[in-house]
Parts: sequence; structure tokens; C-alpha cells
Amino acid sequence: MSSVKNKYQFEDLLDKHQLKKTAARLRVLSMMYSKNTATSQPDLESVMQDIDRVTLYRILSVFEEKGIIHKVFDLNGTANYAVCHSDCEANHHHDEHVHFNCTACYNVYCLNELTLPDLKLPAGFRAEGFTLYASGLCPTCSKKVS
Repeated sequence: MSSVKNKYQFEDLLDKHQLKKTAARLRVLSMMYSKNTATSQPDLESVMQDIDRVTLYRILSVFEEKGIIHKVFDLNGTANYAVCHSDCEANHHHDEHVHFNCTACYNVYCLNELTLPDLKLPAGFRAEGFTLYASGLCPTCSKKVS
């Protein structure tokens, strides 16, 4: 998930989605792009103590609504957020890939290279999203038990 971007690329991303370029939004984008795992709002709050909880919640909500990030749940049911690497649209995410939950460190990884198969749903069903989770040990935790 990690991708090197600079402040101007984040500003361009906000422009593309018709969002104001606030310091808080730029910091959240910078933090999320610097991680190789999904992150929860409480984790972001702990490192961004100068951004209040409500503001952070609103930033994450609008980023998800605009297709900048997507929500994925960890093993405890906590919402985590990861950067969209597909060209997602507002309210329609194309980041349909496998998510991996590590049972040791509890990190959530987007496995972008593992795309989800097309599903033929029974008549009358219309999918608005599809998620596949795998769980086990991430590479770092696997090394610790070897």
C-alpha cells in the first residue's frame, strides 16, 4: 500500500475530488500513504493528537465517500482504512482484492495483486460491494515463529 507521494500530489488528489486543501486532510493523506497496512481511526488519533476525533472522523468519511480510501474490518470488527489504488469513484470502490488479517500482530494488509473473481449472483440480487478476507501470519510474524 505504501507509495511515495509529496504534498503537491496530495493537493492534486484533493483538487481531483473537489475537496479543500486543509492541513488536517493533507496530514491524514500523508500518514495513510506512508503505511503498508490499513489503519484504524483510533490508531490515527494516537499519532495525530492535534486533530480532534470529530474532524478525523469527517475526513475519513469524506475520503471514503470520494473513493480515496476504502474500509476494511479487522479480526475484532474494528473499521480500518486503506488507500484505494484503483481508480475508484465516489461511492463505488473498485479496490476489490483480498484483505489479509494477521492473527499475531493484528495488522490488516491489502493484497492488491489478488483480485476477486466475478460472481454470478442469483436473480434479484445486486452486489454493491464484495470483500474476501484471509487470516494467518504476515511475513514479519511468520519469521518470529520459524
